[in-house]
Amino acid sequence: MQNLFKPEKAPAEEESFETLLQCGNVLIEKIQSPPSTRTETFDQAQDEWIALLQGQASLQIEDRIVTLQSGDTLFIPARTPHRVLETSTDPTCIWLAVHIHASS
Repeated sequence: MQNLFKPEKAPAEEESFETLLQCGNVLIEKIQSPPSTRTETFDQAQDEWIALLQGQASLQIEDRIVTLQSGDTLFIPARTPHRVLETSTDPTCIWLAVHIHASS
């Protein structure tokens, strides 16, 4: 049993990734972002669906800026450049990310 809102460890200075489930072509992760997180640009081979469970965040998806609040979800198709521009301080961001790899 897991609780998505109870951290396994204290917030770090960089994002932490915890695999919750890997089954077939699907990987589900819990991501915790420390305050004011900024990431490099990701261009992933798989589709990704994200849910922001806690906090607020701004993302750059290709050439547009998207602001997410707690409870918001977003689908990011494979090969879509994206990055985190900023995350909230209080509360910090907790994400659920579902990676959907192409079937082989």
